[in-house]
Amino acid sequence: MSKEWQVYAYHIQDAIGKIERIRKRGDLTQDEVLYDASLRNLQTLSEATQMLPEALKAQFPNMPWREISGFRNILVHNYLGDIDAQTVKTVIDRYIPELAQCIKAMLALDDNSLS
Repeated sequence: MSKEWQVYAYHIQDAIGKIERIRKRGDLTQDEVLYDASLRNLQTLSEATQMLPEALKAQFPNMPWREISGFRNILVHNYLGDIDAQTVKTVIDRYIPELAQCIKAMLALDDNSLS
């Protein structure tokens, strides 16, 4: 397996880092700039997860990969206005720490474990 996937994993880590810094600046449910910045980074990381190899994601079956990828479409298209600041905050609080640990573990793997 080529190491090209690592570029996307680092991209995800970068977006997670930005989300963490955004959270330190204030409450995204009360500040539309923080909300918009959070949305953009969630979109970025959701899209990048689509570029991770299926064999790699299969080693982390507890991560809701399909939902993460699908969330990108919801964010981009804002179907029926279903996304609000509280939903975004909940997604960040609930899933970003777990995703951060998962990506870190992926990057620690060597190519032999991906076959």
